[in-house]
Order: sequence, then structure tokens, then C-alpha cells
Amino acid sequence: MRILALETSTEYCSVALWQDGIVNERFELVGQKHSELLMAMLDVVLKDGGLKLAQLDGIAFGMGPGSFTGVRIACGVTQGLALGANLKVVGIVTLQALAHAAGHDKVVVALDARMGELYHAAYVMRDGKWVVVIEPNLCKADDAPLLPGAGWFGCGSGFAELGAALRDRYAECLIGIDAQAVPRASAVAHLAAAIFMAGGGLDAAQALPLYLRDKIALKTIER
Repeated sequence: MRILALETSTEYCSVALWQDGIVNERFELVGQKHSELLMAMLDVVLKDGGLKLAQLDGIAFGMGPGSFTGVRIACGVTQGLALGANLKVVGIVTLQALAHAAGHDKVVVALDARMGELYHAAYVMRDGKWVVVIEPNLCKADDAPLLPGAGWFGCGSGFAELGAALRDRYAECLIGIDAQAVPRASAVAHLAAAIFMAGGGLDAAQALPLYLRDKIALKTIER
């Protein structure tokens, strides 16, 4: 199984090639230059793997939530590549990708959504699969959905930007925090591989984003 994965929902850009469980990833802090650098990074991982696009079994992408522009880039590039090579696609929620890479079985994820809000979700690993405990949502830190029980690990930029409020909100629930964690293509690839191997995957036109928010800036009166 050969899967190309891309993740551009934050200021980082990453591309990974998954070949039967072995992953080669390129990961860079690019700011707002995803559209300039993504295709070159894709070319590098394919060349390193000795593959052409048509030899892949599918393409996976971080579908959001995250930066509106970044998520659109991931969806658009995935659609274009998959259509041209007649490949299936799988979208992975960026919050679940963060949870998967956290190294814990109970993970609450919070990404900075700007405007004093968070992209938030919680997951538990059961029988080798992630179970959604709190669905992906947009919330304020002091209104974040409460976690059931203790033993949760927190990760994501929301804990850097609004960490004090989140720690107050969750009090005794958290066993640790990684506020520097960001979604990566390697985690997207691992999650998508299970879906592809089970016969899943969608037509290229279904490479659609998950936004959670209808607007990206506050009006003057709201500021």
C-alpha cells in the first residue's frame, strides 16, 4: 500500500509518503507560503520513494479545521492530483491527526482558532481505534466541553494561546500538555492507511474541507 499524505492547516507544511508502514516525511515551518512550497515537497518525497503519482494507491489530506487558506490548499491540491491520476482520497480531521501523534490513549486537542476561540475535540483509543468522545467543535476556552474523568493529555496550539483558561477549565483532568504539537502529514498517512486498506476512499471531488467557522475575522464593532 502506497499513500501520499499532505497537511497544510497551520503555519507548518508537511508531506509524507507511506509505503507498507514505512513513512518518509518532509516537515517545514512555512508561514503563509504553502502554495509556493507544497508541490516541491511532494515531488521530493515521491522521488525519494522512487514512485510516480500513478503508482500510488491513494492520497490523504488534513481536511481541517485550521487555517482557511491552508485547508483549501490541501483540498485543492488533493483534488487535482487525484483526478489526474485516477486515485481515491481520504480526508483526516486535523484534530484526530494531532491526537494520534500525541502518544497517549486519552487526548484532548485544542488548536488556536484566532478571535479568542479554539478548534477542540477529544479522543480515546479503544481496541486500536480512535473513538470520538467530544466531536470537533469551535468554542471559547472557558466554555470548552467538559471531559469525562481524569487521565487526559492535552495537545495543540490552543494550550499555548489560551492555556491558563483551559487548565482552569479542566483542573484535575489533565496529566500533561504539549502546547507545541501541530498536525503532521505522517499522522494523516497512518490514519488514512487503515481506511484505504479496509477498502475505503472517496472520489477526488469529495476532497472537501471541515471549517467549523463561517467567518474568519471580527467586524469592527465586535473588536
